[in-house]
Amino acid sequence: MSNNSVPLDGVFRALADPTRRAVLQRLTGGAAAVTQLAEPFGLALPSFLQHLKVLEKTGLVRSTKAGRVRTYELSPDSLRAAEDWLKAQRTLWERRLEQLDRYLQELQTAKNEEPR
Repeated sequence: MSNNSVPLDGVFRALADPTRRAVLQRLTGGAAAVTQLAEPFGLALPSFLQHLKVLEKTGLVRSTKAGRVRTYELSPDSLRAAEDWLKAQRTLWERRLEQLDRYLQELQTAKNEEPR
């Protein structure tokens, strides 16, 4: 396993949680303070902060603090790494499925050419 897979594993673990995905979706509209992000979830603030900590640790978001207000924004580099990995997997499986399709067509052609 390469060293690059460790951060990617964290990204996919972070994306596996629906609350964290919803936070990322919300941040596509721009940066937001913790209280704004936490509001729709009905979670205790310490529990919600754990979600933000996971997102920040994996590089999916970054935060800044101005006075007592901590604001989060998307950091797309980790998402790009996941997207690149998914694209590579898609290419691999599309190629394999094309090979399987060709093989099955050859089998069908051979079957149709057999004397009866």
